[in-house]
Amino acid sequence: MLWFIIVGLLLVAMALTDSLLQRLPLTTPMLYVAGGVLLGPVGLGLLTLDPVTHAALLERVTEIVVVVSLFAAGLKLGAPLTSRRWIVPVVLAFGSMAATVGLITLVAWGLIGLPLGAAVLLGAVLAPTDPVLASGVQVDGPSDHDLVRFSLTGEAGLNDGTAFPFVMLGLGLLGLHELGAGGWRWWAIDVVWAISAGLAVGAVLGTMIGRLVIHLRLKHREALGLDDFLALGLMALAYGVALLIHSYGFLAVFAAGLAVRRIERRHAGDDEPPASVRAASEAADAAMATDPDVAPAYMAQAVLGFSEQLERIGTVGVGLVVGGMLLPDRLPPEVLWFAPVLFLLIRPMAVAPVVLVSDLTELQRRMITWFGIRGIGSIYYLSFAVARGVPEAEARMLMGITLWVVATSIVLHGVSLRPLIRHYTRHGPPTTD
Repeated sequence: MLWFIIVGLLLVAMALTDSLLQRLPLTTPMLYVAGGVLLGPVGLGLLTLDPVTHAALLERVTEIVVVVSLFAAGLKLGAPLTSRRWIVPVVLAFGSMAATVGLITLVAWGLIGLPLGAAVLLGAVLAPTDPVLASGVQVDGPSDHDLVRFSLTGEAGLNDGTAFPFVMLGLGLLGLHELGAGGWRWWAIDVVWAISAGLAVGAVLGTMIGRLVIHLRLKHREALGLDDFLALGLMALAYGVALLIHSYGFLAVFAAGLAVRRIERRHAGDDEPPASVRAASEAADAAMATDPDVAPAYMAQAVLGFSEQLERIGTVGVGLVVGGMLLPDRLPPEVLWFAPVLFLLIRPMAVAPVVLVSDLTELQRRMITWFGIRGIGSIYYLSFAVARGVPEAEARMLMGITLWVVATSIVLHGVSLRPLIRHYTRHGPPTTD
């Protein structure tokens, strides 16, 4: 009963103060984490979770939130795959992320003193940026052509899957995963197969189901309404099939979202869905759903709207959990210097080569460099690894570093978000394709 009251008060407070937060250097994830601290052992003692003991539970909770967020991120990206806008997010998600893993590994192994396997695992956990907490710097919709927002959204969507090979490498070096002689199995299965198959599964399922729904609506006036079920079903199907064939479900879900949006873009081009379509999608308008001119846009908007609502609810829950696990005795002293090194040295070094393959201005590069937000994805990866047998001493060290780095990211990036976005809006280049 008490938890219903607490959660109810929190949600009502967020709804009533949303406009106030827009004027303050605060974000809702910051308040959720603060609420978790208040409810946790250092506050009222109502939320007591041990991140190592309850790693399996934490893995499941964060897994669901990341899946929903990745699907929504895919739906927001409307650029065709042949567009030059994809160059930056692809380089960030593959090249920059691999460089980040390597640099974190060197620091964790050489300066913190972690075993090599644990150091690689820490790099894999903290390298990917977060699609959940980065909503403030994500694209507003499929017609948002701003290169910074598009790049950060695409990077977060892709690297939450491309980090998985390094997680498996870290587990392998700890003796918890088979790498094969000379690492052949890791390269063949964990890298090549799992990445390519995950993307293919999501693209095929998203395209097939999206086209089927449009066909049924236009030709037979069937499959109307229940777009929330469509969103949940496609997310679950893409994720489940990808895991079934031993590929990366996160990439599959992201690719499924891209595929659904691609169906609409083939029909509407680069035009933003009309306001009437966006409004109708929230009200389950059957006439819009079966109109040949707007049916694809209606479907994509309805699915995106429901996914964003789920994402917000999930962010509340995970924010509370993270705040509840932030205890002073779980703060490794190394975090005090490691977090600044990660945000001020490692991220800029890893992102720097992007300017060689893109048309980024200096201001755009600085924005992309700074907003490498760490968050729920990092907690998922580490929970995944801990649940598979990481030794307790290393697990607690990794958990302590990860939780406090995530909390630091939420605060630093949250406080700086709106001032920097306003500065970028005033001085950034005009949006182009």
